[in-house]
Amino acid sequence: MDITIVGAGYVGLATGVAFAELGNNVRLIDIDREKIEKIRKGIAPIYEEGLQEMLQRNMDRIKAATTYNEIDGIVFICVGTPSLPDGSINLNYVKEAVENAARNMEEGIIVIKSTVFPGTTEKILLPLVKRHSNKISIAMNPEFLREGKALHDFMHPDRIVIGARDEKTAEMLKELYKPINAPIIVTNPTVAELIKYASNAFLATKISFANEIGNLAKLLGIDVYEVMKGVAMDHRISPHFLNAGIGFGGSCFPKDLKALRAGAASAGYNMRLIDAVLKINDEQPLRIIKILEKYMEPRGKTIAILGLAFKANTDDVRESRAIPIIKELLKMGANIKAYDPMAMENMKKIFPEIEYYSSVEEAIENADACLILTDWKEFEEINFDAMKRKIVIEGRRILKNKEGIIYEGVCW
Repeated sequence: MDITIVGAGYVGLATGVAFAELGNNVRLIDIDREKIEKIRKGIAPIYEEGLQEMLQRNMDRIKAATTYNEIDGIVFICVGTPSLPDGSINLNYVKEAVENAARNMEEGIIVIKSTVFPGTTEKILLPLVKRHSNKISIAMNPEFLREGKALHDFMHPDRIVIGARDEKTAEMLKELYKPINAPIIVTNPTVAELIKYASNAFLATKISFANEIGNLAKLLGIDVYEVMKGVAMDHRISPHFLNAGIGFGGSCFPKDLKALRAGAASAGYNMRLIDAVLKINDEQPLRIIKILEKYMEPRGKTIAILGLAFKANTDDVRESRAIPIIKELLKMGANIKAYDPMAMENMKKIFPEIEYYSSVEEAIENADACLILTDWKEFEEINFDAMKRKIVIEGRRILKNKEGIIYEGVCW
């Protein structure tokens, strides 16, 4: 099929490249000229496992542009929906993309992949489409892609959710996804929108629950990972998203939970559980500072920070738990030496004043303490001999060799 993807970020680029891998002709549209030029040259502008190789393999089926000319067929809207100050989402990018697509199409389907609050597709976006044509249908097809594993998740999803307003649209999208072996749920756009929010909210709740139990376990002097191993053996619970640590970040969970809470409040409902999940997540990373203070006054000390991305295998620092930790350390007068395999350039835009190093060894040299904040595999085995004081505090439980150091975990 002929597919257009509006928005070549993490979701849009991974989606477009994966559809090309399945044999479709894909046109990627983005306002960022530098990003488009890279794609045209076969260079992935973001780091995502396997993306570079799959992009290069399918360059004959992929085009990239900054304009909406000559689009037809199926158009996926994959632009951002950033948070507004009250937690609700900014729909401007989505509305602009939908209008631009509808203005340049004669017929076809506009599919919303951007995460939007339930009711948005039918109440807000459909009227925008109808201004331009009655031959264009609109649907909601939420994405469930994990950064770092986006291509794998696209090709091997737990389910595909299609929120369509008519059977013809649903059948066309089912045909598009036919090469993928996964159950397909066909529903209306509003249900599809809430499935996305409910899924993310539940997974985030599991993380905050694990952290709550982890905080108690630390006070009791026991290992929360041993506790959760026993809990996760219950098939009703599963082990996924039960790793205690410094909390969740990224482009989805924090934003989506705030939007769900704000949307519910506007509908007259106070989501107290979501309030608690977000509060725990805001407090959790700062617990690592409290542990550090047991060993030293941070002012004037050199603290090595290993891991800046919100999770391993991505260069994304959006809502990274490293951000509040670095902010607090700077406020306390600490000197910071930072290292991350992929995310340093992105973090420099937020903290240009701290020192960045090209390796673990350089970052920890002469440091008074080391905080491990992302679970990159290269952090499993580290020689800390070059540190001034071998104090290591971990937020992700990735370190395997703890001999010869003073070691603590945030929840263990």
